Amino acid sequence: MVFVTGATGILGRIIVLELLKKGKKVRAAKRPASDIAEVKHSYKFYTENPDDFFTKIEWINVDFEDIHSLQSALNGVTEVYHCAAKVSFHPKDEKEMYRTNIKGTENLLFACDQSNVQKFLHVSSIAVLDGVNENGELDEESDFNPKIDHSAYAISKHLSEMEVWRASAEGLNTIIINPGMIIGTGNWKQSSGELFSTFEKSSFTFSGSSAYVDVRDVAKIAIDLMGKNKFGERFILISESKKYSEIGNQIRRKLNLKDAKILSKSILNTGRWLNIFFGWLIPQLKMATRTNIESVTSSSIISNQKVKKVLNFDFIPVQESIDFHLNNYINDKKLNKL
Repeated sequence: MVFVTGATGILGRIIVLELLKKGKKVRAAKRPASDIAEVKHSYKFYTENPDDFFTKIEWINVDFEDIHSLQSALNGVTEVYHCAAKVSFHPKDEKEMYRTNIKGTENLLFACDQSNVQKFLHVSSIAVLDGVNENGELDEESDFNPKIDHSAYAISKHLSEMEVWRASAEGLNTIIINPGMIIGTGNWKQSSGELFSTFEKSSFTFSGSSAYVDVRDVAKIAIDLMGKNKFGERFILISESKKYSEIGNQIRRKLNLKDAKILSKSILNTGRWLNIFFGWLIPQLKMATRTNIESVTSSSIISNQKVKKVLNFDFIPVQESIDFHLNNYINDKKLNKL
């Protein structure tokens, strides 16, 4: 039995689907209020037999603050894919991120220690990587630098990684993957699922860039790494780095909208000062933090060579990925699903 946390998220649902395609029995974690019908709906974009696969999922409500709930969920489980996480860059979500991402991971690993779990894959983020190699690239040897300003999200993911490495040192077979921004279908109003609606609604973008990867690639790689027992290692999963303006305008042109205007760093810094004085009055200004501004105005070169060599893997090009999932987004809008 395989246990997948965050199974209603943009990545977790596809890991579940890919595992089912391989004939695995899957237990999928959800919250009581989770919309699993939306997951079922999104499967039609990924397979010709969505109903057949969906009915094979064993859904279970899990409370990550309750050890007994987690121990019950792990009954009979030998492999875990830990995808559950809170993703946000808004200061108001800091406490929830620390509770969900750090404490939730700690509790899950404690429950694994009391179970028959043999393999554990943790989904982290490229946000935890600092420091470049001799080629000026971020790679798997890049270490988190606590002296640098980080978002609360990056800190929470770094500390959750520390819990995984600790479990690894104590004997659990673990793998960490660090994907870039995941491009996928469904879950349109949360986390990276908001990519298309954000660029649709906003006529502004930023001068920096980010690294992107298709959800189908992340799911396939995660399962392949577990199958090849690549334990005690981390793997960066990105296809390409692209300017926000390039991604935004590809989306906006497909939606028959004008190209987005780039907000300069100086304008954003003005917003940061306004946040200091008027953030209490204008909630949107709360996002204008030093770390957020640095993130959206900077660019990094990130290496994906390790996983490409280990698995002989070719990533889906970002433009192709955007086209595929954007068409799904548009079709969902036509069906009034958003």
